Amino acid sequence: MVIGDRAVLLRQARQPSSYNTSIMAKRDFYEILGVQKNASDDELRKAYRRLAMKYHPDRNPDSAEAEEKFKEAKEAYEVLSDANKRAAYDQYGHAGVDPNAGPGGMGGMGGAGFADAFNDIFGDFFGGGGGRGGPQVYRGADLKYTLDISLEQAATGFDTEIRVPSWDHCEKCDGSGAKPGTKPVTCHTCHGQGVVRIQQGFFSVQQTCPTCRGSGEEIKEPCPSCDGVGRIRRSKTLQVSIPAGIDDGMRIRSAGNGEPGVNGGPPGDLYVEIRLKPHGIFTREGEDLRCELTVPFTTAALGGEIEVPTLTGRASIDIPEGTQTGKVFRLRGKGIRGIRSSYPGDLYCHIGVETPVRLTDEQKELLRQFESSLDQGGDKHSPMTKSWKDRVKSFFS
Repeated sequence: MVIGDRAVLLRQARQPSSYNTSIMAKRDFYEILGVQKNASDDELRKAYRRLAMKYHPDRNPDSAEAEEKFKEAKEAYEVLSDANKRAAYDQYGHAGVDPNAGPGGMGGMGGAGFADAFNDIFGDFFGGGGGRGGPQVYRGADLKYTLDISLEQAATGFDTEIRVPSWDHCEKCDGSGAKPGTKPVTCHTCHGQGVVRIQQGFFSVQQTCPTCRGSGEEIKEPCPSCDGVGRIRRSKTLQVSIPAGIDDGMRIRSAGNGEPGVNGGPPGDLYVEIRLKPHGIFTREGEDLRCELTVPFTTAALGGEIEVPTLTGRASIDIPEGTQTGKVFRLRGKGIRGIRSSYPGDLYCHIGVETPVRLTDEQKELLRQFESSLDQGGDKHSPMTKSWKDRVKSFFS
């Protein structure tokens, strides 16, 4: 029994312990990718792309679990995308493709199918496609223009012209960027492709050519008017229609009036941002307007009618006698009709009672007599004053 046990131990010693452990711990490659054993190359490719996009470390920077799943999927596709390795795996399992298993093992990195899929995935990350050549096309940048308008203009809407600084086609070089009489030449770095590839093992990352910046061409003699850019900076005049009811901070999009695209790309858009100028009377809150309405001391005491300005004309308010500062009167429909509203908002008038100033001696004497008559009438003439005195008395007691 001792000899037999020793023989078993010797046979185990010939194989590294990590080899047996790693094979036993590995999951089935087909299970990892979520496909059947008879899956086609296209099905394998799609399955790997889906998992790689989901678990890529760049998208899951703080997840050790995602990184492990990404490595697992990568290893599975490395094997199953190669016909010879797949056949060995189907026959012998993990031992058939393990580099420590001698002849028939992997011994190297993935085949062409794996590299192509990986290029496509990195193309999705960086905005390009694996294997796609030709100059890179870029959409033009968006522009922003701030337009200051009055409250009356916002309420009614209007048409106006704006001058926007932008880029325009260089007429001297016809947009080529090359000096008249010369032509751009094919870029020596990317050979006219507009992109270059950086190869590191089975990794192949595509990026914009640093020499021609994606155009695929080099300009040996730049145009003196545009310095080889093919565009010149100049202002253009645009017609803009401001809709009725527009509010502060809203934007109007003018499609195609932004920066021109690069290498035939579409132009960007122009966004006109509205800023509402401060108004001398009204403040706006959505579709409602508010104003401070000052009334004389006598009108507040005796009551009366006062005139109120609105955006559409004049209106009047009946002030009841005894009106106090802070009283709010609401005029329905005298606000602003918003862009998406069927009816205008309201106008809220906040009352402020004005105290007389610079009184003559005669006026002061009249007020003292008036105050004396109020005192004779008790607290009924000044209920708010009585309430305040009661609260103060309660506080100190």
